[in-house]
Amino acid sequence: MSRILAIDYGSKRTGLAVTDELQLIASGLTTVDTPQLMDFLARYFAAEKVSKVLIGEPKQMNGQPSQSAPLIAAFVTQFSTQFPTIPVERVDERFTSKMAAQTLIDSGLRKKQRQNKALLDEIAATILLQDYLVRFKI
Repeated sequence: MSRILAIDYGSKRTGLAVTDELQLIASGLTTVDTPQLMDFLARYFAAEKVSKVLIGEPKQMNGQPSQSAPLIAAFVTQFSTQFPTIPVERVDERFTSKMAAQTLIDSGLRKKQRQNKALLDEIAATILLQDYLVRFKI
């Protein structure tokens, strides 16, 4: 089989998570500086078979798009142009950052360690992907 990759896109950093080849378990992959993201993805797709990419869709509590929605929409367009054979699915990302922050607290990390925003972005992508697996996989 192939993997599913989740992208928690940000203006500075982007968190990435990926499934195993059986698409059962979500694991954090890395965090990439956003300007280097497309190059990183090209190398990753050359090395790994990916059947789908999930990209977080930021929404406000009332369901309306958040302020960052146009930035992410532009990324989705760029991604689809550069990687036209990889299907993209948008996934609601509300609460993933808060859940990631709580995960860091629950893991017992010191406050200084919890301030690592790159780790927070990677965990948010992992939560997004795990939630997708729970909701949409049989």
